[in-house]
Amino acid sequence: MSDQSTYTPPAVWTWDSESGGQFANINRPIAGATHDKELPVGQHPLQLYSLATPNGVKVTVMLEELLALGHAGAEYDAWLINIGEGDQFGSGFVAANPNSKIPALWDRSGDEPVRVFESASILFHLAETFGEFLPKSGPARTEVMNWAFWQMGSAPYLGGGFGHFYAYAPEKWEYPINRFAMEAKRQLDVLDRELAHRTYIAGEEYTIADMAIWPWYGQLVLGRLYDAAEFLDVASYEHVLRWAKAIDARPAVSRGRMVNRAFGELHTQLRERHDASDFETSTQDKLEQAAE
Repeated sequence: MSDQSTYTPPAVWTWDSESGGQFANINRPIAGATHDKELPVGQHPLQLYSLATPNGVKVTVMLEELLALGHAGAEYDAWLINIGEGDQFGSGFVAANPNSKIPALWDRSGDEPVRVFESASILFHLAETFGEFLPKSGPARTEVMNWAFWQMGSAPYLGGGFGHFYAYAPEKWEYPINRFAMEAKRQLDVLDRELAHRTYIAGEEYTIADMAIWPWYGQLVLGRLYDAAEFLDVASYEHVLRWAKAIDARPAVSRGRMVNRAFGELHTQLRERHDASDFETSTQDKLEQAAE
């Protein structure tokens, strides 16, 4: 164990706004809006407000998969919520999601707008609305739900736990990195053992369970999260790798990864999406056109 000073918790915790590492400026112990800002509204019934983090990618992949199946009603406007700049604390976004986390969806297809927040809730809402990627009843439906809820309970240990202390904390501390690396590897082993005898995580059909899990664990083993593939020895999880590569090859997944992406190489970014034709003009093209 490395030499670290022992921390004695105070009798009453108080907020130190300077602590917290890379994302200290957006983390706070209170909820609610910090400023007035209404959300834009486009032409489609489905209005998504998001960013292409793993949780955001779940939903844009689902929408692109629905469109690929021919569901015209799944057309959507996707608006960028820049969490680094605090967009999630605007009054309009807080009205859509009082938890101030992306993604958030307004479904305006009915008589009254319906807000849907939490990524898994959005996946279930869309699956039930369009009758796709979720068995209607029985053990197969329960198995999909098992894995969707597994992801929601497990990924915070991967992201806020391992990802934070390994990649974003102001200093690298041995104990939390070891603790959460152990848990990340245990979770990968859970997936690997299941995928050893299944094509997809809930069986032989591609479902919202895969869409929930892949943006976190699939992208992790593909080397896209936290620059940690070698550290976690992801090559040893051969069944997860096979599954991750198969999903990564789906055209709808490639499109979904681009939507609301405001980082990485310019040709991978589509900061806003309002129509399928938007994919034909990349962020790089738009910036070059604006510079002319």
